[in-house]
Amino acid sequence: MNQSITFSNHPFKFLLYLEWILLAIAIVTEIASSHFPLHHYELYADSTKIIICVQIIFSIMGLRIPNGSLRNKIIYTAIEVGLISLAGFFGSRSAKLFPFLYLILVTRSCLIFQLPGRLVVTTLSFTLFLITLSHRVNHIALSPSAREKFGFFPLNLALVFSLDLIFIILLMNSLLAERQIRENLSIANEKLRRYALQIESQATLEERNRIAREIHDSLGHSLTALNLQLETGVKLLGSNPTKATEFLSRAKELGSKALQDVRHSVSTMRNHPLQEKSLEQLIRELLEDFHRSRGILPISVISLDCPLPTEIATAIYRIVQESLTNISKYADASETKLELTTKIESTTKLKTKPKTEYIELIIQDNGKGFDLNQNTTGFGLRSMSDRALTLGGDIQINSAHGCGCEIIVHIPLTRQTS
Repeated sequence: MNQSITFSNHPFKFLLYLEWILLAIAIVTEIASSHFPLHHYELYADSTKIIICVQIIFSIMGLRIPNGSLRNKIIYTAIEVGLISLAGFFGSRSAKLFPFLYLILVTRSCLIFQLPGRLVVTTLSFTLFLITLSHRVNHIALSPSAREKFGFFPLNLALVFSLDLIFIILLMNSLLAERQIRENLSIANEKLRRYALQIESQATLEERNRIAREIHDSLGHSLTALNLQLETGVKLLGSNPTKATEFLSRAKELGSKALQDVRHSVSTMRNHPLQEKSLEQLIRELLEDFHRSRGILPISVISLDCPLPTEIATAIYRIVQESLTNISKYADASETKLELTTKIESTTKLKTKPKTEYIELIIQDNGKGFDLNQNTTGFGLRSMSDRALTLGGDIQINSAHGCGCEIIVHIPLTRQTS
């Protein structure tokens, strides 16, 4: 905090109230003492007005404490020291109250200086107090017996005052440390609150994207196949009613499946596709659906050494599903090939450690292909890429106009340490 410490932003207002109380007592005592004659030990003349002015100025200075540049802090402290010195040397009537000004000086220094500066001001205050005390004691006329009797009094007073200063330093350091801890805790809580909001927002966005992928991959595939079945059935309705009926029946089945997918999506896709069947079975069903809708039987090679983790199997199923959907919609292919195998010792661009077991999925078609620089922004391709990257794998798409399309996916299974 670089702004000045004022009444409105004072960190410890009770200290400001205490300053006012002590200064008010000092002023009232000074005024009251001026009406009573003192003993002949008094050396200096009455200077009540000077002391009252000093105390008022000292009190007003407490309403605005600099907390910016070191130069302003030093000037402020120097003015305070000058006022206290003036009161200490000329305010003989109320000398017993002047140590309070030193305590206030040390308290204010704790608010504007770091620990080294506080110690310097505290040492300076104690030194000035000793000088003032010595000055007063030396000008008091006492008999030898009285000096011997009360000689210990200045030493005790200095000891008590030093303990007061130590107490003030320890108290202020504790208060300031606690305040700093509370401010840090408040800042940490605010950061934590913002992070929680960001995490909640990110989690919501990821969940929306996940549901969108599920709807696109499941419902989109079913509706695409349904549309193809209906188109074929309509075309064959006049020339081959029996065959057309088969396609329409299949379209009805696909419509029921699409409705089921919608219900699953509405329930946040809690029932994933691998809940009851293995990955191999589900891929076989996708290939059969593709054969029925396109009249092309894909060549498939599936060789998995062991059951895959659910998240990997689900990602592969969705990637295969999306790939077949894209081939049905856009490729105009007459041949399709699918390979799903487990491999070791990657020789691809997969960024994993050597001798890592991974899954390789290759889907090829001899369709019309597309330009990679223009057709890589679709939701389907982005969905496949996201699924692979989420599992630490990668995806490579090779295609060109008239050259078909090849999709190569690598997903690591285990990561071995060297």
